[in-house]
Amino acid sequence: MADIAKGVRSFTVGTALSRILGLIRESVFAFLYGAGRSTDAFNAAFRIPNLLRDLFAETALSAAFIPVLTDTRQKGKDAQNLLASNVLNALLLLVGATSLAGIFLAPLLVKVIAFGFGTIPDKFNLTVRLTAIMFPFLLFVALAAWVMSYLNAEEDFFVPSLAPAFFNLFSILVPVLSYGWLLSRKVDPIYAMAVGVLVGGLGQFLIQLPRLYQKGFRYKFYLNFSDPNLIKMLALFVPVAIGLAGVTINTTVSTVIISFLEERSMTWLNYAYRIMHLPLGLFGVAVGTVALPALSRLVTDNRRSDIKDTLFDSLKLVLFLTVSTSAIIAFLAQPITRLIYQHGKFTAFDTWATSQALILYIIGIPFTAGIRNVAAVFYAYKDAKTPMFASFLGIAVNVGLNLLLMRTLGFRAFPLAISVSALANIAVLMVVLPKKIGAYEFQPLLKYFMLLTVAAGLSGLSGWVINYLLAKITTGFYFQIANLLVSGLAAGAAFYFVSRVLGLKEVKDYMRRLIKK
Repeated sequence: MADIAKGVRSFTVGTALSRILGLIRESVFAFLYGAGRSTDAFNAAFRIPNLLRDLFAETALSAAFIPVLTDTRQKGKDAQNLLASNVLNALLLLVGATSLAGIFLAPLLVKVIAFGFGTIPDKFNLTVRLTAIMFPFLLFVALAAWVMSYLNAEEDFFVPSLAPAFFNLFSILVPVLSYGWLLSRKVDPIYAMAVGVLVGGLGQFLIQLPRLYQKGFRYKFYLNFSDPNLIKMLALFVPVAIGLAGVTINTTVSTVIISFLEERSMTWLNYAYRIMHLPLGLFGVAVGTVALPALSRLVTDNRRSDIKDTLFDSLKLVLFLTVSTSAIIAFLAQPITRLIYQHGKFTAFDTWATSQALILYIIGIPFTAGIRNVAAVFYAYKDAKTPMFASFLGIAVNVGLNLLLMRTLGFRAFPLAISVSALANIAVLMVVLPKKIGAYEFQPLLKYFMLLTVAAGLSGLSGWVINYLLAKITTGFYFQIANLLVSGLAAGAAFYFVSRVLGLKEVKDYMRRLIKK
């Protein structure tokens, strides 16, 4: 069995800094812009290249690139660099052309993605201009994902996980430094956020290049779409991209529907989504990212028993990390939201609405994180079609629940539907999994998950009680920070204690493996 704990620790440390800066970025965004016409326009505009980012970069690229690159490594460094250069040149050509087209087609894209804005001319026009500014971000982030995949295949996780921190850093600095300057010229300062996104995306790519060179990559001017290795990669990439295209369509439909709901709905959901991504990015993405190259190596070496052991070890690890943190965040959703966002133009009602969405998003984190781990097995076996069909089922559930519940739950229907659809997605993958790794016992994993949920629920409740009692003393900003730290640490200690009482010996083992050098 491959021990992925060390890689998870490296990835988590780098990601932690990035996520903290991400929350600071969102806090600055909320302070400067609050929730209103400009923020709705920015969030809708940013969502357009972000949807294509999911299609061209990160998940799809890693799932297709890493297994093939892992196989190619056995043929030597020159063969590895030739494939990597071919993929890089293909990205520059295809994603570059897509980015250029997106700039010119921004009005049409906004009409589709935010149809409801069409009745508000100034809001629609602002969204179009912001979309055109941010579209090159797609190319920069695709290049960053290419570097990340190469380094991950080399078992290097820290620098790739740290790179998004530079995106967040520039996304903070640009609006902070130019806000007053734009206001003095009677220009909507929301444009500074768009420029910050663009500069940040470029920084996320450039910061990884020195490490790429250290790992032995040497660029080759080579572009061959008939190369057998590139064809293998495309055979993996296309089903993953189709599955993500379904997710993109689903998100697009959701965005269109949200644009008809009460103003600020899109902004509340976006703010909640950012907080939700803290535990998902720190732990869910970390385990899935490290598991993929590990499983790819085991599949290449045909070590079937180790594949099964590594998969279930990674699943138990990701559940341990996400169930505990998700419960604590859910119980402390309102004070967390208040601390991060409730400054400047962001009101108490905005805090309440955002925290409602956050709780519903949080429910699905363990399932979303689990999907990445189980799907990694299929990708390692170069089977991208099964995760694609599972994704389609999740999309159908998501759209159906959105349409069914939006009239009664309003904006809350969307995070709830996403959580339920994640459960449907992973359920399909678990049912089909024996075709890849052989028969396995599901009951022990289910029992483990249920006991974790009990321990996490009790720990989250204890954290809420402590926070509630301490909040009666004072509500000052620095005291809010201290209160959340005390409440969170107490809840974490309670989780460890209760899990040991319930006989979850894995918790102690994972703590030891994650902490040891």
